[in-house]
Amino acid sequence: MIWDGVATHRSRLVRALLEQQDGHIAVAALPPYAPELNPVEAILAYLKKHEIANLGPTTIGEVSDFARRRLKCRQRRPRLIRAFWKQAELAP
Repeated sequence: MIWDGVATHRSRLVRALLEQQDGHIAVAALPPYAPELNPVEAILAYLKKHEIANLGPTTIGEVSDFARRRLKCRQRRPRLIRAFWKQAELAP
């Protein structure tokens, strides 16, 4: 499991859950600010630049619905997702 430094990842609840896994889940924490290492950041940047850039919504709900649909479409493009992981220099 790879995660960023968000506080919920460091909570007692998460630590307890990981301890219960007896080492079956390996955790790799990203540095505090390292968007270039986080493939999710690359996916969101791609979405903003290529999908949402010319969207003309009238409500935030429209943006949310559109973004969710476009992210769902990314699931059908595994080569693109692998490219984001490769760009982040993380093993697939």
